[in-house]
Amino acid sequence: MTDGVRVLVFASQKGGSGKTTLSGHIAVEAERHGDGPVALIDTDPQGSLAKWWNARAASTPAFAQASLDELDACLDHLKAVGFKLIVIDTPPAVTQTIAHVVKRADLVVVPTRPSPHDLRAVGPTVDIADTLNKPLVFVVNSATARARITSETAVALSQHGVVAPVTLHHRVDFAASMIDGRTVGDIMPESKSAQEIAALWMYLRGRLAKLYGGMDAHWAEKARADFSTAVLTPEGPLLPAAAASAEEDEDWDADLPAWASLAVANATGGAQPSVRRRASDGAPRGIGVAAAHKAATAVLDPPEERNQLERRRGDRGPPPGQPDRRQARVFGRRPTH
Repeated sequence: MTDGVRVLVFASQKGGSGKTTLSGHIAVEAERHGDGPVALIDTDPQGSLAKWWNARAASTPAFAQASLDELDACLDHLKAVGFKLIVIDTPPAVTQTIAHVVKRADLVVVPTRPSPHDLRAVGPTVDIADTLNKPLVFVVNSATARARITSETAVALSQHGVVAPVTLHHRVDFAASMIDGRTVGDIMPESKSAQEIAALWMYLRGRLAKLYGGMDAHWAEKARADFSTAVLTPEGPLLPAAAASAEEDEDWDADLPAWASLAVANATGGAQPSVRRRASDGAPRGIGVAAAHKAATAVLDPPEERNQLERRRGDRGPPPGQPDRRQARVFGRRPTH
């Protein structure tokens, strides 16, 4: 590894995991954040990344055409001419060829869709990275928001390595932006997909800085926003009890963690992405879900009628006209007769 040059390899045995899409998006995002110049290398025989770059009108990132036999010489040349980040896309297979590419990586990124097939395919890629002693990061990609399998996938992956705290959700704009050589950040920079890509690059850059930041000033760690209290909401002193109950019952929807929103805002100089709050359906504002459910239950289920001989739920004495046969409970030994 040459000082000041970082090699980011996207690898996964499973096809359709999003390696090519993420390679192009991360390369463009790194240029946008001033971490370039960036060069792309496509080692996939399908050449999807090369076709995307040929359709791109912007001059950055650069693209290097190199076969697997020419990879070592190409990397050495790119490092010599001053590139700071090299992003390599790999084919969906685990062979000695992939091992040769991973051998030149500074950080291996494994995109994983939340599905059983993708989880089963992760093992060989992890074995290659472990054998070559290369740091690895999992990225949960194409996830469904608020789906249980998404969180379960992150938990399963965390048992085998580091999982990026930024989840990329399945949206049409994310994939459709690659049609004409652009990214979702080029088309809709304020969209949620663009914010997730920006937050993911900030995280990957932080990983590279921690691993190799002391070797070159270009990759020194950037000041990170204080997110220790970013997810906390102060309690108003004059907040009514009904409103407080409504606040607790409402569903908060935040696609990005608070630290990611702050980091993206600081890096881009823009405003922080807003967090949307969705009121519970069917419950008027100021009334909690539990209170609304209780009121509806009271209407649908009228109180049952009781006769005078039935024991009351509340211990209020015997029914009218009946003797009090209750006895005080004696603790300790039972009396002997």
